[in-house]
Amino acid sequence: MNRRFFASLIFLPLAVLSATLAWAQDANSEPSPRTTVLLWPNRPPGAGGNEDGDLPQLIITQVASEVPTAAVVILPGGGYHGHAMGHEGYEFADWFAAMGIQSAICTYRLRGKGNDGKGYGHPRPMQDAQRAIQTLRVRAKELNIDPERVGVIGFSAGGHLCSTVSTHFLDAKPTAEDLIARVSSRPDFSILCYPVIAFDKPYTHRGSQQNLIGTDPDPKLIEELSNERQVTKNTPPTFIFHTAADKVVPVENSLQYYLALQRNGVPSELHVFPAGRHGVGLAQQLPGASQWPDLCRDWLKRLEMLPKL
Repeated sequence: MNRRFFASLIFLPLAVLSATLAWAQDANSEPSPRTTVLLWPNRPPGAGGNEDGDLPQLIITQVASEVPTAAVVILPGGGYHGHAMGHEGYEFADWFAAMGIQSAICTYRLRGKGNDGKGYGHPRPMQDAQRAIQTLRVRAKELNIDPERVGVIGFSAGGHLCSTVSTHFLDAKPTAEDLIARVSSRPDFSILCYPVIAFDKPYTHRGSQQNLIGTDPDPKLIEELSNERQVTKNTPPTFIFHTAADKVVPVENSLQYYLALQRNGVPSELHVFPAGRHGVGLAQQLPGASQWPDLCRDWLKRLEMLPKL
């Protein structure tokens, strides 16, 4: 297929639902514009130690508002061996804040690069991202968040994680002892930026696959985490951005996911631009692709995620 093309495919409608954490500070203290908190109140499931990499965090950026706002969990990329915190983390926290949307960067656990299988593979990153969504819902009143407007954005491998929590989510358990479990982890909207989606040949990103599920993965796990095969009518409304020139994560990842969304009647929007390397972030000053943030803002406005003026 000729990958030097520009496509802007738009289909809309609707979807929703609902879905918590332990603050690493006094609950009565005044929140700062950026507050870092531990994601898990005690020891995270499967934690192998007490170092920074064992203890995922949320880095919360708040906005001043007289009414509850939408919020988004940010999942930076990095091939499941690192977090691209600058151009896929803090820059987007500020971008969302400028639109009146609160955010929380999730430093989900990682396998780590070149560590002979140590670190954290599946399901730990998924559990962390699910809990991040639930956390914002459970702390909604405290953070001035609308619990029915909590979404997720992910980049590259973080885009794979974003699509994972958009297709594998926990239902609310109203009588659970853990407050977090009383709300759903299903995001209300999903934004995928040059995402890894497929975990099978020929389009997967091998490094992300190996870091998440190992060098000789179970075929059932490959199937389970090839998220284009896991889309259902309950997958949340989705915005996707990719470049056809991406040499690291083929654009076919986004195309396959978009087609699966359409087959299942999920409101979705795909923008593919001809030029741009992998990992362009906000793509400022990149011809064509620099349009995507405004297109995404318009999409969020149509979903009623932006403040009403």
